[in-house]
Amino acid sequence: MRRVCLMAALLCLAAATAWAQDPVKVDTKHYKVEVENAQVRVLRINYGPKEKSVMHSHPPSVAVFLTDGHAKFTLPDGNSREETVKAGQAMWSPGETHLPENIGDRPLELILVELKGAPPAKKPAAKKAAKKPAS
Repeated sequence: MRRVCLMAALLCLAAATAWAQDPVKVDTKHYKVEVENAQVRVLRINYGPKEKSVMHSHPPSVAVFLTDGHAKFTLPDGNSREETVKAGQAMWSPGETHLPENIGDRPLELILVELKGAPPAKKPAAKKAAKKPAS
C-alpha cells in the first residue's frame, strides 16, 4: 500500500511539473525566442490552422496579435475559454498555465512579451568632485 501511495504522489508531482513547463522547451514547433534579457523574454508564436500545443506556463505578459484568430485555452482543471482576436490587438495576461489551440481555419501569429520581474535598480549618479578655486 505504501508503494501505491508513493507512486501516486510521484505521478501527481510529475503532472504538476509538466503543467508548469516552459513552452520554448516543450513546444519548439510553435515557440521561438526573439529577444531575452533580465527584464523580458519576447516570443514569436505561430500556430497553423487547427494546431494545438501542450500544457505549459507563462509569467505575466502582453500578447500582440499579428493575425486575426480564434483560439481555445484549456486550463489544468479542465475548464476552457475561447478568444477571438484581431490583428494589431494587444492583450494583458497576469500569467497562467494553459494548453492553447488554434481553432480557426487560418494561421495564428503573435508576439508575446513575458515580464521577468522588477527592473534593475538604477545606479546612483556619480558624485562630481568639487573644483578647488584657482590660487
